[in-house]
Amino acid sequence: MRVDKDKVATPMDSYAQHPAAPPDLSDGWTVAAPGDQGVDGALLAGITKQFTAWKEANVHGVVIARHGALVYERYFTGEDQAWGKPLGQVTYDAGMRHDLRSMTKSVTGLLVGIAFDRGWLDDVDAPVFSFFPEHDDLKTSEKAGITLAHLLTMSPGLAWDENTPYSDPANSERQMSVAPDPVRYVLEQPLVRPPGVSYNYGGGNTALLAAILKRVSGRDLDTLAQEVLFEPLGISDVEWVRYPDGTPIAASGLRLRPRDIAKFGQLVLDEGLWRGERVVSADWITQSVTPQINGQGLFFYGYHWWLGRSLVAKREVTWASAVGWGGQRMFIVPSHGLVALVVAGLYDNMFLQPIPGEVILRRYALASVRR
Repeated sequence: MRVDKDKVATPMDSYAQHPAAPPDLSDGWTVAAPGDQGVDGALLAGITKQFTAWKEANVHGVVIARHGALVYERYFTGEDQAWGKPLGQVTYDAGMRHDLRSMTKSVTGLLVGIAFDRGWLDDVDAPVFSFFPEHDDLKTSEKAGITLAHLLTMSPGLAWDENTPYSDPANSERQMSVAPDPVRYVLEQPLVRPPGVSYNYGGGNTALLAAILKRVSGRDLDTLAQEVLFEPLGISDVEWVRYPDGTPIAASGLRLRPRDIAKFGQLVLDEGLWRGERVVSADWITQSVTPQINGQGLFFYGYHWWLGRSLVAKREVTWASAVGWGGQRMFIVPSHGLVALVVAGLYDNMFLQPIPGEVILRRYALASVRR
């Protein structure tokens, strides 16, 4: 990883001042000048000005695509971490990886869909315990009702606390990460509400899904992802943070280039297609971004995707989103043919975390669409 240092002028610097097409890096993305895709490039240029001046927002990168083409891309310098390891001041560019944090959950959700497409899974209502017969001693009559759908919608009803900071040993995800058997740790949690009744955010659900994917596909999660998702999308520069036993962290461990992260958004926007080739079934994408349960606050939740809305020029605009700790946000807006990605380093400021993404979505990305 390259850290802050003197830089010579680059094509990206020139682009920031004169928003034509982002650089063509031959990475699978089509690039276009904003105006060619009905987007106001002069308005998008305000992103550079605002977030260069607003240091507290600690935005590291913004990528915007319209109608399948990149129309805006800009990187900044700021303090960062690699899954909790301080990196100091980092000057980002298009070739550098960034934490996805919990946006990784949405990627895992796509892998579940591919498992259904390939016949490795065949019933979203399949009981979770059916995949883990070695843990039958933990199965009660009530827990027996927990299904794949409940894991996907964060509603299995098991006790789980991620509101406590990760630095606190009482945090459930932290306890899972050091447990001798993380799967058993999740399954042994007491049932505090009937499955499917209410949403309670928890990385343990994603960890169980990853373990199920390994059982049905015969592949570790990183190998599976590379074969069925990353390779079809032309993603090769991948880092996956792992637990001490070497298991990829399915809930939050991915580090990718922002351009590659945005490909997942375009895949969803195009209903499972990437450059005309089928990667995930349209049916799975539809289920994933259809409200399945009331989520946190005013948001709905699908199958590991957040669902919300914005008001633009007195018009309601709905979107799907992948969300990660620290200000990682990716918005998919079908009505506008738009994908907007923000990566940031607000790991120690939970109150500011959502604001840069909201500003970029509403003030710039949505407002810039002219036709």
